[in-house]
Amino acid sequence: MRVLIAGATGTLGMPLVRELVARNHQVIGLTRTPAKRPILEKLGAEIVVADALDAAALESVVRDSRPDHVVHLLTAIPKKGPLRVSHMAATNKLRTVGTANLLRASIAAGARRIVGESMIFAYGYGDHGEAKKVETDALQPEEKFGLMRGMVGAVRSLENQLLDADRKGLIEAVVLRFGLLYGPDVPSTQFAVQMLFKRAFPAVRGTDGTKSWIHSIDAVSAIVVALERGRHGAIYNIVDDEPVNNKDFLLFAAHALGAPRPRSIPLWLVRLTSRYAAVSLSTRLPVSNEKAKRELGWNLRFPNYEAGLKNVAASVGKR
Repeated sequence: MRVLIAGATGTLGMPLVRELVARNHQVIGLTRTPAKRPILEKLGAEIVVADALDAAALESVVRDSRPDHVVHLLTAIPKKGPLRVSHMAATNKLRTVGTANLLRASIAAGARRIVGESMIFAYGYGDHGEAKKVETDALQPEEKFGLMRGMVGAVRSLENQLLDADRKGLIEAVVLRFGLLYGPDVPSTQFAVQMLFKRAFPAVRGTDGTKSWIHSIDAVSAIVVALERGRHGAIYNIVDDEPVNNKDFLLFAAHALGAPRPRSIPLWLVRLTSRYAAVSLSTRLPVSNEKAKRELGWNLRFPNYEAGLKNVAASVGKR
């Protein structure tokens, strides 16, 4: 394959470049920062430079690079993770306008397939109950999600644009709905580790918030199998086997790292400082990965958060 990765220097982009090069694929890394060229060249990728929000410039470089496959990993999430709705504004624009530009450029270049990075919040926020969400579940109206509707709408826009192009026969599209991402090289995980050792990352009481997570190594392997054998026009949930309560995840992380036990604070205090964080922490959203495992033959290296966090702890210990 000749694969163009949009967002090649990002959290998933860098390890994906390494994996595809190791599999002897030709890789083109798209970045908007010329200074990052040496990083990608060292990994064995070709480099093209363009801003995904500049439609003309993007189409020019994508046409010239002639990819047959494209991976859409365009985000601009703060390294510490989002704490305010405003922190997601740049990513929302990349998921709406950036997706339109990349899709148009990919079709113009004659690419056969595009794989897009969505996330489980396409299902929305709030309490979704105990049953695991599957890809065929109906989505509730965006208006229901209040403060978070812009983020939900942007994720759904990405999905809808790709799948609409697939239905029209313009390009094969595969959508991957990732769980919350963590791993030793994930910036938000690195920040959380620092805060845990400082006892500055509290556990929040008064919420039953539960999420599905995915280790970055397993996220990359899912992208590879989606490129190789994903069913076009399909959505796949890319999460591990065991949804976990926020508090349990945090307490096990501290234990695995050998960090002090986190302090405990009430949910009402979180609401005073960050409504975004309060809604996110209160969301109960367990998600099923059965379709991805069945159709893609996808095997997880870290099937649950305990195995994944032990890997994070071991990696931190080696640094």
